[in-house]
Amino acid sequence: MMGGNIVTASNRPAVKKKRSALHLFGQIIGTSIKVLIIPVLCVVALGVGLALGYTVLGDRELSEAFDVNTWKHMYDLVFANGN
Repeated sequence: MMGGNIVTASNRPAVKKKRSALHLFGQIIGTSIKVLIIPVLCVVALGVGLALGYTVLGDRELSEAFDVNTWKHMYDLVFANGN
């Protein structure tokens, strides 16, 4: 062997740092934002795409795009019986 420097574990106990309540609260808020950002962006993209598609491509009013009766009518058209 060359040198002979051997590294051993220290006999000192690990020091745990106390975190303040404000730091913990900030960590919880930061994690919540990271988890929720993708679903929120997906919902926003869906709404914008729906509005643009319905008004620009369909030449309809924006208020009709978010009307429940419009979507009920589309559902009935897609799943109608072919008698």
